[in-house]
Amino acid sequence: MGMRALFSGIVAAVLLSACARDDLSQPPKDFGDFALGYNVVVAKNAKPVGPSRKATAEEWETTLKSAIDARMGRYEGEKLYHIGVGVDAYALAVPGVPLVLSPKSVLAITVNVWDDTAQRKINAEPKQFTVLESLSGGTVIGSGLTQSKEEQMANLSANAARLINDWLVENAAWFTPEASGARAALAATMGSGVVPAPTGN
Repeated sequence: MGMRALFSGIVAAVLLSACARDDLSQPPKDFGDFALGYNVVVAKNAKPVGPSRKATAEEWETTLKSAIDARMGRYEGEKLYHIGVGVDAYALAVPGVPLVLSPKSVLAITVNVWDDTAQRKINAEPKQFTVLESLSGGTVIGSGLTQSKEEQMANLSANAARLINDWLVENAAWFTPEASGARAALAATMGSGVVPAPTGN
């Protein structure tokens, strides 16, 4: 690869990153009456996969909770919902040879959401996400070379929070008055448990 092509590729990656930078300064996407209640992250079973820097359960729990609070805490609805996240596995890229061996960081999580009023989980099946690091001029040549462990974790956690937010937006039917009313009525007659989330349009 010539130097001109290499330079062009790095510039393109930086521009792409600038276009896709964190959007927390923008108004949150509306998906119904929602306010964040408990934000629970459990990482005691998280396993490093392949060559990876090591991170403790406490480090993952702190970083992910902070990212979810920053994104989901912007909603000011009247109905409380709790988000539970389990960290399943991760890889925090280690230094490699740029453009030859440039491993990427990745995070695997499982997410559930609970309706506080009905005391019921609203998603019928746990949602699993595979979270990739954001592309930038640094990560394109391997974040193991250009970022600290803390920066890699913050990058992945911010992207995880964004994916959770997008998932809830895609399932706005869960948060309608009709859906929340049906869960509350069912809870009153049957007790707590899992209720298949409504999917109708």
